[in-house]
Amino acid sequence: MLSGFTASPMAVALSPYSLGDSISVEFTIGDGCTAVLTTQSSTKVYKSLGSKCSEQVLEARIGSGALFVVIPDPVTCFSTARYSQKQVFRVVSDSSLVIVDWFTSGRHESGEKWDFELYRSSNCIFAEGNQPVFLDTVLLEQSSPVDIAERMHEYQVIAMVLIYGPKLKHVQDQVQENVKRLMSQQLQIPSTRLGCCAKTNSDNCLVRPAFIASCSAFGPKGMGVVVRVASTTTEAVYRFLHHQLAGMEPLLGVSPYS
Repeated sequence: MLSGFTASPMAVALSPYSLGDSISVEFTIGDGCTAVLTTQSSTKVYKSLGSKCSEQVLEARIGSGALFVVIPDPVTCFSTARYSQKQVFRVVSDSSLVIVDWFTSGRHESGEKWDFELYRSSNCIFAEGNQPVFLDTVLLEQSSPVDIAERMHEYQVIAMVLIYGPKLKHVQDQVQENVKRLMSQQLQIPSTRLGCCAKTNSDNCLVRPAFIASCSAFGPKGMGVVVRVASTTTEAVYRFLHHQLAGMEPLLGVSPYS
């Protein structure tokens, strides 16, 4: 367990994500401080041993006027892997937070597509007084009546981007406008002309776009925005993240996912 990390006015740390039975980390982002948590490459979750599940718990307290940015590379679960993560963020009225939480179908270049046993990811934001602001869980497991691959169709990447707090209002506004414009263009122009078709589903003759995104506000007075993405390629999501989070460069000194 890693604990007691307190961010200085500007701190950049490599994410503690690593394979193991269990890992837990706690952060305190001091008043007025900015901290960035990232990785050097995708988090790889290897084949599970029996029914064991690789687990990760992250908890962060974000002070007044502080900004915490969690921008990892995606989680990639290998065949038969079992993975669970929980991220809890405690904020005050003027805290700001960015979370990117995303995962791939596995080593699809090697033929492993949605072949893991379990993937669970929970993200929770609590305000003062333990008041829930955002509660979200993604759960995929093979024990369901329909296996994961069939439910995911041709999509290889699932992502969530959460942008919250007063320091990021300009980023939220731009992201909402960008997503609205992007999806309206895809709905108006045939997918074949966009060159972004996913494989045709022979059962119902539907052609699914290779990239889809949705955006919605949440929290008191709409202080947060959450974007959900499904894509047939990892590269498309990297480009999307770089473009949508570019407005954070003045706050961080560098553009995320550049």
